[in-house]
Amino acid sequence: MLEMINSYIKLKQNIDHHDYADINKLQKLCFEVDKTSLKLEIDYKLSRAEGEKGALKDINEFLYYSNTELIGYIGIGYFGGVTLEVNGMVHPEFRRKGVFRRLFRLVNDEWVKRKVQNMLLLSDNNSVSGQEFIKSTEARYELTEYEMLLSRNAKQDRLQNKVALRKADNKDAREIAYQDSIYSEVEFKEEDIIMPEDDEKCGMVTYLAEVDMKIIGKVRLEVSNSNDVGGIFGLGVLPDYRGKGYGREILIGAIDKLKKTNSKDIMLQVAANNSNALNLYKSCGFVETSVMDYFKISK
Repeated sequence: MLEMINSYIKLKQNIDHHDYADINKLQKLCFEVDKTSLKLEIDYKLSRAEGEKGALKDINEFLYYSNTELIGYIGIGYFGGVTLEVNGMVHPEFRRKGVFRRLFRLVNDEWVKRKVQNMLLLSDNNSVSGQEFIKSTEARYELTEYEMLLSRNAKQDRLQNKVALRKADNKDAREIAYQDSIYSEVEFKEEDIIMPEDDEKCGMVTYLAEVDMKIIGKVRLEVSNSNDVGGIFGLGVLPDYRGKGYGREILIGAIDKLKKTNSKDIMLQVAANNSNALNLYKSCGFVETSVMDYFKISK
């Protein structure tokens, strides 16, 4: 273990390019040592921060330094609704020194100040330190999410041309938020609406799935410039249109669009209890790469 020298904590609403480099460096080190995954969303955060200058409002970034080296980090992710997501890490040589616990106290204070009802703590299922820390809090198990990667040897299914994927614009914002509320089984609220054209500036593009000009579902695609990975998120089919093979059509179409962006790998995330989606993804060549557990604290 190393000794902390001239340690201090930096609190920020958004990360900048310097923060991104420090966080990414620490994340790679932790992965090399622990072989466990983190869900920090720093590519998304950096992209969103580009257009959000001004006075400090909410604190989302908690960075712990020893001299000029980042040794601990916790980030808050907020994607609308009533829940915050929290994930973080500590440099392997600076553990058992109270770094994470001190950062988490600040995170908890920030959550208490906000109107958001719930806080989700995320930990890789195989992270001993992460799971142990969460047990010391009031958090209770909520769900498990699989991250899956498309096998490079997977045979590409052919589109049946039943479903057309139309890129969404701001006129579709309410429809997207409405579908999200159905798939996540939460109450629809107008304040959860996010403009898809703003998201597109950050590398995330939402497509509405249509059959005979009728909207039957959606999917969101993301391309990370830092690691050439394309992501598939929020894929869903509206209840009245399920059981007709449309989910597979949307997935195949999403894979095809990401391959055209020259993404070297394609990944997605799915809740472990969503057996239908899990079986669909496996049948299309996706394999499990990591397992993330979510634990919830409520006010």
